[in-house]
Amino acid sequence: MSTATVPQQPPAPAEPPATGDAGVIAKLLPYLWEYRGRVLLALAFLVTAKFANLAVPLVMKAIVDGLSGPKAVLAVPLALLASYGLLRMSSTLFNELRDVVFVKVAQRAMRRVALEVFEHMHSLSLRFHLERQTGGLTRDIERGTRGISTLLNFMVFSVLPTFFEIALVTGFLIVRFDVWFGVITVGALVLYIAATFVISERRIHHRRAMNEMDSRANTRAIDSLINYETVKYFGNESWEARRYDETLSRYEAAVVTSETSLGLLNTVQAAIIAMTVSLLMWRAADGIVNGALTLGDLVMVNALLIQLYIPLNFLGVLYREIKQSLTDMEKMFRLMSVNREVQDKPGAPALAVSGGAVRFEGVDFAYDSRRRILAGVDFEVPAGKTVAVVGASGSGKSTLGRLLFRFYDVQQGRITIDGQDIRDVTQLSVRTTVGIVPQDTVLFNDTIYYNIAYGRPSATREEVVEAARLAHILDFIESLPDKWETTVGERGLKLSGGEKQRVSIARTLLKNPPIMIFDEATSALDSKTEKAIQAELAEISRDRTTLVIAHRLSTVVDADQILVMDDGRIVERGTFRELVAREGRFAEMWQLQQQEEAEGAPAAEERKDA
Repeated sequence: MSTATVPQQPPAPAEPPATGDAGVIAKLLPYLWEYRGRVLLALAFLVTAKFANLAVPLVMKAIVDGLSGPKAVLAVPLALLASYGLLRMSSTLFNELRDVVFVKVAQRAMRRVALEVFEHMHSLSLRFHLERQTGGLTRDIERGTRGISTLLNFMVFSVLPTFFEIALVTGFLIVRFDVWFGVITVGALVLYIAATFVISERRIHHRRAMNEMDSRANTRAIDSLINYETVKYFGNESWEARRYDETLSRYEAAVVTSETSLGLLNTVQAAIIAMTVSLLMWRAADGIVNGALTLGDLVMVNALLIQLYIPLNFLGVLYREIKQSLTDMEKMFRLMSVNREVQDKPGAPALAVSGGAVRFEGVDFAYDSRRRILAGVDFEVPAGKTVAVVGASGSGKSTLGRLLFRFYDVQQGRITIDGQDIRDVTQLSVRTTVGIVPQDTVLFNDTIYYNIAYGRPSATREEVVEAARLAHILDFIESLPDKWETTVGERGLKLSGGEKQRVSIARTLLKNPPIMIFDEATSALDSKTEKAIQAELAEISRDRTTLVIAHRLSTVVDADQILVMDDGRIVERGTFRELVAREGRFAEMWQLQQQEEAEGAPAAEERKDA
């Protein structure tokens, strides 16, 4: 037999390149454009609020001048005082209206992006999910969606209003007084913004390091807690704590550096503000002495500067948070840009199932080009028949199920269902047609009812109960204190291996697919329960196309055909009687298992007697 070359599989999806801040904003804009009416209305309220805010110091000047002038009358200050109160109220009112109008835009953008990321994660290949780190991934998505709200709130509610107000105040000072008021204001603002940006940019990489260490610490914590029993088995609590603390130590160092640079930023900003206010107040005081300005002008300039520099004082914080939000969003959007290794062809039709015949035609496959898994695999499971696949661990048995589900695409050959290449039809239609009871059952941290009903969420309660009965788990469920509402714990850890496997069997029976895969479906069951369920599975699979992947050869005696795999190849095929009579690889395996069972029976009896 010639040695086949190892097939070249598509490379694992590389992490997409960074898009930068502009790219992140460009990705976000379509989500905002859907609510452009609300965005424009919010901006209109923003502008109105700022004009009202600018008018407050003007009214204050008139009040001061009216009270201090030689011809002041009581009616003038009262009218102005009423105007002052109305303008203060209007500024707050329009700001609140802006918030109310815009909140739906921000929340809907967060919701839609989070949903798209969630759907995209489910559309990625099994290879991506086997290589990912759950803790870090969930933290990246969480920070990214939260970053959308932070970015929009700061941009619309803080940055845009501040710069709009800067333009209004600067223009007013130049028109109302002299050009030096404008020169001092603009020069100080340029110096302030430049210093803020320069120092903040140097702080960004510290924040990125904080994020990286935060994600890594979260990943280690979740991974350790998921493997709680393994940690206890080996007494490695202190080892896990040391690994976790190493990451926390790096996170601590990044935080300290970041906060130190923040202190420098705040000091520089305060110095620039103090210098600018002093210069402008000097110009205003000089104008009063020369008779060109009134006491009200001094009060007005002071009020304008206070209104201007209070929000500017937070510019460094805003810039840092906006940059951090953009960084977080970029990482999340890069997840959305990870290419799907397995994709539907454009316009691919749904699988048309007539009988459910499955065929592997010259299939070659490798998860990694350095290690072949399947080589020239060729067999058929006729509609309504049962074909069993046996072989040593690592021979490629379970890979057949993964390929049939199209978790991966074959590198050579093809897999068909009723003559249709599964790469030419939609993945959803293939996975709807095929049901599987896996060897390693993972359950949702929910109730037993939810986990069984997950096989077909639209099923009635009677159908769910019937599926549990067929899987021989109904009596167990009814014996529990909370019965169907019993929670199974993280990954089903509150149930035994056999109980989890029976839940999995019930879930697949409820799905009721025309093609079924049993991948060591009864490996975690005791002999008595296994025989009972095997009889039920045989009855259930009578009219279905069934692929049985088995280690115990006694479970496949009645299969229509048995395939023996070794090193990714089919080395023998035939019925049980034919294979035993052939005295080949299968006969050796059968003899060995019979011998192991014979030797194990007396030992079991001795334990029972003891």
